[in-house]
Amino acid sequence: MMKKIMRTIAAAAIASMMAGHSAQAASVGVEAIDIDFSFEGMFGTFDRGQLQRGFLVYKEVCASCHAMSLLRYRNLGEPGGPEFTPEQVKAIAAQYEVQDGPNADGEMFDRPALPRDAFVSPFPNEQAARASNGGAYPLDLSLIAKARQGWTGNLATAYTTALWKGTGGPEYIYSVLVGYADAPNGEEREGLHYNKYFPGHWIAMPSPMTEDGVEYGDGTKATVDQQARDVAAFLMWAAEPKMEERKSLGFKVLIYLFILSVLMYLTKKMIWSRVEH
Repeated sequence: MMKKIMRTIAAAAIASMMAGHSAQAASVGVEAIDIDFSFEGMFGTFDRGQLQRGFLVYKEVCASCHAMSLLRYRNLGEPGGPEFTPEQVKAIAAQYEVQDGPNADGEMFDRPALPRDAFVSPFPNEQAARASNGGAYPLDLSLIAKARQGWTGNLATAYTTALWKGTGGPEYIYSVLVGYADAPNGEEREGLHYNKYFPGHWIAMPSPMTEDGVEYGDGTKATVDQQARDVAAFLMWAAEPKMEERKSLGFKVLIYLFILSVLMYLTKKMIWSRVEH
């Protein structure tokens, strides 16, 4: 009876995984372009220069519509991220204004943002965001790199790829940003734009990037491809800012477990060597 119950539970778990994957694959549509980001794999780390460039792309291209409400300006200077200097973080924050108060007179007032403040949203509320974007709601990008999946295909292929390269969220972001094209057969839809990698192919957001749309301080050529790579990496860091710390801890835990296993095996051999079989 117990074996039958366990088989039923196992079958249900497998069916659930397959159904979940099928739903995710359907939501993705087209396989994302595979990019070899520096942070992939067990020992992967973020490229500080790329994260700083990615923040610039977000700031100058994306931030006019998309919020990142889960980030604070101080996060930009923390280890494992873009690692701007404290002075740079203060200067970045000071470019924005936040409402504070009340003051001694009981009135709210505006002041320059401080490193402790959350990223300033481009709109005060969802209704204002929709009104400014033809009814479409620009998503908050704080967790977008973990909320999207880039890999499709059968269960085994997709999960094997995800084991080494993650779920493909950054690849999905990159692919959508470079995936704008003319629709097949010249089809047009009012207020929508054709994108090869967006689910359903029609997206309300026009292509946000242009060649040399930003000016990188490190001299990197700001092609559309480069901007898309950089902002995708930045959004991955935003979604998982402790990735490097987690990987380092995980590696140490594996070493500890390996040593413990060896010690347990040797202990077992020593104890049972005195027992006649």
